[in-house]
Amino acid sequence: MQNFEISLRFMGNMRKLSISELNRLNKEEYRQAEKNDVIIILDNVRSANNVGAVFRTCDAFRIKALFLCGITARPPHKEIQKTAIGASETVDWKYFKTTLEAVKQAKQQDYACFAVEQCEGSVWLQQQNFTQKKQRLCLEMR
Repeated sequence: MQNFEISLRFMGNMRKLSISELNRLNKEEYRQAEKNDVIIILDNVRSANNVGAVFRTCDAFRIKALFLCGITARPPHKEIQKTAIGASETVDWKYFKTTLEAVKQAKQQDYACFAVEQCEGSVWLQQQNFTQKKQRLCLEMR
């Protein structure tokens, strides 16, 4: 708890960077930039705000693609745009009616697919060695 409190005090003294200080790539530069060979699949995610946050995370980590499935909200959507802060315009995304279709496409592209879920028999992410399977990684989240 003490380390957490120290971190909070330290963060309180930090100034948020402006957009220009972030040296963020423009849309065209981002499209041409090298991406990490990772696909994220969102399986029936109800919250459009969460979808927007995943777009923003994919943008930050230069994820290859985001697959949206089922009832998952998709751009253009007010709540996604609010939290994605422009990332829905840079991240390559595709919609699939079912998650199975998305997983099949990822596997056809030689991705190793893993479901990220809290359930019996699951393995902690930090204990999983993803590089043992294949170079290309696909994570499915609900």
